[in-house]
This record gives sequence, structure tokens and C-alpha cells, in this order.
Amino acid sequence: MHAKRITANLRVADLDAAKDFYTGFLGLETEEFNLGWVARYTAMDSGAHVQLVTGDATSPEPSVISVHADDVDAAYAEARAAGYEIVHPLTTEGWGVRRFLVRAPDGNVINVVQHRER
Repeated sequence: MHAKRITANLRVADLDAAKDFYTGFLGLETEEFNLGWVARYTAMDSGAHVQLVTGDATSPEPSVISVHADDVDAAYAEARAAGYEIVHPLTTEGWGVRRFLVRAPDGNVINVVQHRER
């Protein structure tokens, strides 16, 4: 697997309540998306970003990071061959990403994702 980018997924109780700190104090001025349960905020000049999550829309467990893969299907096959626990199977989600969630040996849940080509 090749990780193109890794995004921290911070658990928050309320996206709207948390937004002011991350946009105001930290200066992440751009809301790239907001699905109601996950939102990404970015500083466009530096590319620094974070995702705030209240849970997960389709997975039984939320992830701590999102790893953006160049080939999510190959990454899924590699994770299964290695015997890692798949928390959420390889799925093309309604919001346009293809992803799966896997449990790392330390117990953390990782979202491995590939965005569709634009």
C-alpha cells in the first residue's frame, strides 16, 4: 500500500460547536466538506487540515485517521492477506469515496480511502 496523505480524525460531540476553535483559533479557514457527521477544515496557504467527526455514517466504529491510498482495492487485498481485522468492508460510499476500515494491531481503527477521479 502507498499512503498519499494522512488526515487526523478528531472525535467531537458537535461539529458546529467545535468549528469555531479550529477555524478561528487555528486558522483552518476553508470548510472543504460537511456531511453532518464529518467535516474537513483546511488552511489553504499551507494545506494543513483536520477532520472533525461525531461518528461514522456506515461503519460500526469511527476511525482515528484517514489514509488516502492510491489503490484502495489493492490495499484491501493486502490487509486481508495479512490477516488484519476488517472493521468495515470495502465499499463505494454514497458520498463518492471507496473505502474500508481496518484495525491496526494496536487497536486503532484506520479509514483507508480513495476518492473518485474528478
